Amino acid sequence: MPRYALKVEYNGAPFSGWQRQSEHPSVQGAIEAALGKLEKRAHTIAAAGRTDAGVHGLGQVAHCDMEKEWDAFRLSEALNYHLKPEPVAITACARVDDAFHARFSATWRRYLFRLVCRRAPLTHEAGLAWRVPHMLDPVAMQAGADRLIGRHDFTTFRSSICQADSALRTLDRLDVEPVERPDGLEIRFHVQARSFLHNQVRSFVGTLERVGAGAWTPDDVTAALEARDRAACGPVCPPHGLYLAAVGYAPDPFDHI
Repeated sequence: MPRYALKVEYNGAPFSGWQRQSEHPSVQGAIEAALGKLEKRAHTIAAAGRTDAGVHGLGQVAHCDMEKEWDAFRLSEALNYHLKPEPVAITACARVDDAFHARFSATWRRYLFRLVCRRAPLTHEAGLAWRVPHMLDPVAMQAGADRLIGRHDFTTFRSSICQADSALRTLDRLDVEPVERPDGLEIRFHVQARSFLHNQVRSFVGTLERVGAGAWTPDDVTAALEARDRAACGPVCPPHGLYLAAVGYAPDPFDHI
């Protein structure tokens, strides 16, 4: 069966997450239903990461197996037609060999988290960023973020329901980028690793928000990390500012598009 890699963009607000569920809408379910319109049978796709309810996708990657050969561009166009009006789009599609697996072939994943500092509620960006009503110090936040780079036991920064066998992970990047806006300050967190624990990025951002607000110091971040205790984590921020931004492969199946 020919295999295709799909690059997927979605607004996670109306979904209960990526993973298919019997009683709730999911991104996976929407794509599998669209595939069923093209080849009338049950479809199962696999993704690079299972995002939670309310989390968005900019560069999620999934793969699907088809019964017939499709031109990759025509397959993406057909899927986008049948995905309407769901806020899901296939932004790229590529034919791949059978050894390619969206999850297991991935060499890294990068997340973006958007935080906006302003007094007024967000209107046009409601559900797309986390608003805090006070200013934050991005320099202090970067100093705290630097304490998390490298290979550590991240027990403190993972959900109590995380199913990973080990909390050991290598964090390659955690950049805090301030972006001036007419209405305040946006802070973008760029977080990259080979793999992540459940709620790890949201735990990082919620903790670093406390550093930016002056309630924590970078030393407190180190102490929390070394505690290896979920109770030592700062607040976990909401999901709606989080985006699965990109997934890396070697070679990248979308390079030639």
